[in-house]
Amino acid sequence: MLPPPYRLLFCDLRTDQVLAALPVQSLALDDYIGKPGTLSATVPVPNGAVAEQARSAIVPGRTALWLERGPDLWWGGILWTANVQSSDRGWLSVAVQAGTWDTYLSHRLLYDTLATQVPTDQYDIVRGLLDYVQSTPGGDLGITYPATVSDVLRERTYSRYDLPVVRDLLDQLGRVEGGFEWRIASHRDADGRRVKALQLGSPTIRTGHADVVLDHPGPITSYAFPLDATGRANAWQSRGATDNENQAADSVPLLSALHVADQDVAEGWPRLDGSSDYSTVTEATTLNGHAAADLAAARSGTVVPEITLDMTRAPISPAMLGATIRVRIRDLWHPQTLDARHRIVGVSITPAERGRPESARLFLEPA
Repeated sequence: MLPPPYRLLFCDLRTDQVLAALPVQSLALDDYIGKPGTLSATVPVPNGAVAEQARSAIVPGRTALWLERGPDLWWGGILWTANVQSSDRGWLSVAVQAGTWDTYLSHRLLYDTLATQVPTDQYDIVRGLLDYVQSTPGGDLGITYPATVSDVLRERTYSRYDLPVVRDLLDQLGRVEGGFEWRIASHRDADGRRVKALQLGSPTIRTGHADVVLDHPGPITSYAFPLDATGRANAWQSRGATDNENQAADSVPLLSALHVADQDVAEGWPRLDGSSDYSTVTEATTLNGHAAADLAAARSGTVVPEITLDMTRAPISPAMLGATIRVRIRDLWHPQTLDARHRIVGVSITPAERGRPESARLFLEPA
């Protein structure tokens, strides 16, 4: 059975008015928890009518892209680059590249000082930053957010003199002990409208999909489970802002406590040190929260398993980011069947084209 067709909508970024629905080739898309997703495609321009549509619709920086697969909305984001190309035979096309909605926050700076007056739920700090972005003229992209709370209170002061990037502030706020994950998801609401929705999860984003069992041999056509200790550490200290107020003394940065995972050494690991810098952090408590979270991440090493699936045999979509799956592998490396639960933290999809089957790569972490 043929997979449902893909359709790419080009819309005005601020109003979401549809400008064009253009044919695309060489389509590829991905989406992640914790980093921006991307979409790339080539728009063929076979005649003057398509050229006129493309010229008006393809405007990097002010055009939104929505990708539909059959009746479902699979991806949404901002068109950032376009490249008009002519072949030696005169065939015209436009190569486009887009990033998920969160990439917009990498283009917004904090021009005002924002501070919490009392300990505030960390989700409210996120919502306050998003409100700041969308309250400026031209800054409202219609991103919605939930009213949920995390029950974790923070105190934060963001100085306009640092000119911080809003996305960096959200990432740093989430990467502390007791932090959270965030992304801006694309979906249709009950009335069929396209929605850009902030998704929050503390400590991680979890979706309510039931476990999908994937086997190799079976729907899993290949896999890669890298083992990498180059970034591993079991002792950590973080540096904060430098104290420049006392001109008579040497300027030294604020230091977190030294965090050591004694359990690793007791289990036979060698001592492996690591550090990180947070040049705008002035509170010792906040800096210690960063150091503890960084140590927890460094202890696991940089291991991101991935599996490749035949999508005709596996019900996979970008909406499953945060879902838990069961991976079962039996081969020479796993003579006793590996049966492990993993959370999906990234998905990369290659649609079927010219005899190439539709496939998906899933990026995983232990559930």
